[in-house]
Amino acid sequence: MSNNLLKGKRGVISGALNDQSIAWKVAEKCVEQGATIVLTNAPVAMRMGEINALSEKLNAKVIAADATDMNDLDKLFRESQEVLGGKLDFVLHSIGMSVNVRKGKSYTDLNHEWSKNSIDVSALSFHKMMQVLYKQDAMADWGSILALTYMAAQRVFPDYNEMADIKAMLESIGRSFGYHMGTKSKVRVNTISQSPTWTTAGAGVKGFKEFYDYADKMAPLGNASAESCADYCIAMFSDLTRMVTMQNLFHDGGFSNMGMNPAILEQ
Repeated sequence: MSNNLLKGKRGVISGALNDQSIAWKVAEKCVEQGATIVLTNAPVAMRMGEINALSEKLNAKVIAADATDMNDLDKLFRESQEVLGGKLDFVLHSIGMSVNVRKGKSYTDLNHEWSKNSIDVSALSFHKMMQVLYKQDAMADWGSILALTYMAAQRVFPDYNEMADIKAMLESIGRSFGYHMGTKSKVRVNTISQSPTWTTAGAGVKGFKEFYDYADKMAPLGNASAESCADYCIAMFSDLTRMVTMQNLFHDGGFSNMGMNPAILEQ
């Protein structure tokens, strides 16, 4: 149901791979709520995914961009403003990848060259995006920038591997650049720490199904779905959250505040 929370707003959504992606759900919700958007992903991800189908469904232009390449990002945000007809009101960073995780390397035996690439793709890309947005003055006053993260940045989940360290960096970038964006043009920057979610990226983590079930039992409200995460993103893009910035916001059914739930002990 549309409440036109984003009526007249313009935004860029990164990371929509297929209909399991949180970014895919966010894109759909943005348009449903009255926004016009541009979709973006890396060329290799676009070949692997189904972003063109989403583009047609939402009548949204797709602009390919490698989020680790400053020239690509410069082109992305300049073209997005041209296509959408003005400065951007919101941007979603939904990008994460670890070669070490994909290759089954343990945290105690990382290939550090691969780690450098993972840091660039999954964390530094957030800084690069905002650096380009900042220098271009591409964000409208009181705009909103979000990145998706996970609470392994604060607590140890061994199978999440090096991505825990990288998400901690991502969250720190959100706070640090949030200061500069807020001071410059009242733009707010936040990260959303989402429940384990059945996405292509999530399912690639070792033992994901078992942990998904565990988290679902531990959280009083159960795991938050990709659909409900998209709703939260809409709220954060809207004018209803204008004074929320530099925060890491947990969207996990209460999991992050639990010590033990008796339901875990029940067989």
